Amino acid sequence: MTDCPMCSRWEKEKDLQIIELPYSYVTLNRDQYFPGYTLLFTKAHVTELFHLDRDVRSTLMEEVSSVAEALYGIYKPAKINYELLGNMVPHIHWHIVPRFSTEYLWPRPIWAEQHEERLLTPDEQHQRIESIRRALS
Repeated sequence: MTDCPMCSRWEKEKDLQIIELPYSYVTLNRDQYFPGYTLLFTKAHVTELFHLDRDVRSTLMEEVSSVAEALYGIYKPAKINYELLGNMVPHIHWHIVPRFSTEYLWPRPIWAEQHEERLLTPDEQHQRIESIRRALS
């Protein structure tokens, strides 16, 4: 789909690429206010889980779980949040977010109120991506 921002995200934001999986792409979220905040989105342009056949859906959920487990191993959060909405960007994508009880927004959702964006330096971003990539290997 040409006007879908998720369909072109993998190619447009190469600096955020973590890993390509069988049915999805995994990227670092540019705003790292929540350390390790990662996006996982389907390769196929679909808007609902039930649009995928059972085997693809099952494997996709394993991909989501693998990313969450890698983030948990690296960051040791109190909780991993999984957001699958699609109201603003109708393409299946998860916001996988390590959450910590020491956060200002804890235990509320990450969108409960505005926060100052935390952009990493190119070196910090590269290090964060590499640590996640290693944990997924």
